[in-house]
Amino acid sequence: MIELLTETAIQEPQRIRGLEMPWNRVMGGTEVPARAAHALGPWHPQEFMAECVETVPEAGGMMTFVFRRSDGAPLAFRAGQYVNIAFPVNGGDQDPVDRSYSLSSSPTQPWTFNITVKCDPTGLVSPWVHENVKPGTVLEMLGPVGAFHLPDADRRARYLLLAAGAGITPIMSMVRTIHSLPGHADVVVLYHGSDAGGFGFHRELAYIASVDSRVKVFYSLGDRSKPEDWEGLSGRLTATMLNEVAPDANGRQVYACGPEGYLNTATELLKKVGVDDTSIYMEFFSGDRQTLLEYQAEVALAVDIAEEIAEEIADSAAGYYESQPTAFGLYEPGYDDEGTLKAAGLPLETVEPDAPFPGGSPHVGPQAGSPDASSFDTVGTGNLTLSFMRTGINVRIDPAEHILGVAQRAGVRIGANCKEGMCGSCKVVKLSGEVEMNHQGGIRAREIEAGKFLPCCSTARTDLVIDA
Repeated sequence: MIELLTETAIQEPQRIRGLEMPWNRVMGGTEVPARAAHALGPWHPQEFMAECVETVPEAGGMMTFVFRRSDGAPLAFRAGQYVNIAFPVNGGDQDPVDRSYSLSSSPTQPWTFNITVKCDPTGLVSPWVHENVKPGTVLEMLGPVGAFHLPDADRRARYLLLAAGAGITPIMSMVRTIHSLPGHADVVVLYHGSDAGGFGFHRELAYIASVDSRVKVFYSLGDRSKPEDWEGLSGRLTATMLNEVAPDANGRQVYACGPEGYLNTATELLKKVGVDDTSIYMEFFSGDRQTLLEYQAEVALAVDIAEEIAEEIADSAAGYYESQPTAFGLYEPGYDDEGTLKAAGLPLETVEPDAPFPGGSPHVGPQAGSPDASSFDTVGTGNLTLSFMRTGINVRIDPAEHILGVAQRAGVRIGANCKEGMCGSCKVVKLSGEVEMNHQGGIRAREIEAGKFLPCCSTARTDLVIDA
């Protein structure tokens, strides 16, 4: 006879106070860390190749793709960050299409990493990814990038995590990370979905909530009809709902990810329940919110760290770095006297292969037979001139002005989405002149070497000739 298992009273684990990421003491310590500690610290983004090793279907039309770096190194990142991936959707002989996807795995398991992609049948990239990316597929990546992430150390560790639809992916990385770490924490997850069977990761979330008393998970079906056996919440996000799941929301750090309308609503409602702006973190790509300021601070910190450890790395691990992909241009480490090593994979794009750049400079002149910019109409005021060769117009600009806004106001058609140097959608070729670019992962080193730049986050240092 099989005895039925019955629940018995189980005491809560004894825990240390707060949460601390595994690399935190390496970053703040005075002792010289071992090489493994360097490898696992999220120092700066890199360009690298990664191989898909597994695909996992998820609810809600999503698919998780498990990758490992082709060079065998771990991917060090912070829970909530994303990677920018080049997808050859138009074939190997065409430029790849870049898309950014949040990491859904935990950085405490860095030897493989996951992205989770929701298929949009009307989209260009996601249907291709679902159909073509399989175990053995190798893709070019840049990362980790992003300021939307858990802190490296938090003595209180009280969080409210809000997700809608595919916005669960970076939130899932946070939940997995917290579950894997020791320490006191108090986590409330509120997850909005469109139908009862469309909540991604719902089985794993249920498991974590059942074995980890630090994590509570709530679901809401929004304003859609609900099945008779539905036991979760109903309706769109409201202040009443926030008070129901987290009556102490004003004492928590809030991380939210989802469609723009959902995030705008969440921002207003969080203010109504007393949450201060400084405690709200959102994955906005076009906004004026704290996310951008936090990211800039993170970049500055990463640059300082990279400079401090560069000499030690060069002395102790020169052979190791010979095989590593190039660092993201913003964090140029200079391990090699002859310049930064190039990432393996797709060849560098060239503008004029018959006229090599002197000293590696990406400066090129207008192509033969191109129109004479001196014949163009000139608009605007400023000390410098932007000559747009395709549009046939000269635009005057001040050195402090971002190029994209000035160009668009003058009628130059340049596509743009985030306007913060993240998405790369405004990428154009600079035929001559110098710019100062402060981007956030939207362009690769090989593209910069080929003369491309992002006008949304660039200012002119000299007169420019632009292929737009």
